[in-house]
Order: sequence, then C-alpha cells, then structure tokens
Amino acid sequence: MLTDLTGWISALILILTISRQVYTQWKTRSTAGVSKWLFIGQLAASAGFVLYSFLVDNWVFVATNGFMLLVAITGQLIYRRNKRSEERRAKKQGNTTEAALEL
Repeated sequence: MLTDLTGWISALILILTISRQVYTQWKTRSTAGVSKWLFIGQLAASAGFVLYSFLVDNWVFVATNGFMLLVAITGQLIYRRNKRSEERRAKKQGNTTEAALEL
C-alpha cells in the first residue's frame, strides 16, 4: 500500500510540474527556453514507458505515462503554434523595416 502511495504521489508531482510548463508556454505564446526536441523526446519516452508499464503490470506508471503522453502531444502542438506565430511576427516586422528603409 505504501509503495503504491509513494508512486502515485511522485506521479502527481511530475504531472503538475510538466503540466505547469505546458500551461506557461500556452499562456505566454512563446517558445523561449523550450527546445523543439523536448516534447518529441517526451512523446517517444512516454509511449515506450506506457508499453513497458503495461507489460510489467504497473498501473501507477501506465496512468502516469499515459497522461504524460497526452501532455507531450499537447506541448508539441502548442510549441508548433507558438513557433509559427513567432515566425509570422518576425516576417511582418521584417516587411515593416524594409518598407521604412525604402522611404
């Protein structure tokens, strides 16, 4: 019982920590400080851990890594949205600068 409780508490801490990072990225609409490989790596690792946890019949880690897999997908989608938005802003600023130089 204590073993499972330790696993669930640790899982909750991990989930809250990673979820907060994704929320901050979504709210700020920024990719600053976030590698494009972060969520790709997390996605691959979580998928592997879900399968492994299922095979060894560890439901704490099946649940945790299943949720982490969803967070990785969400994080990657938010990262891509923010990156496209930043590129559009940079392009728009570049066009504005070019127009000002032509005057």
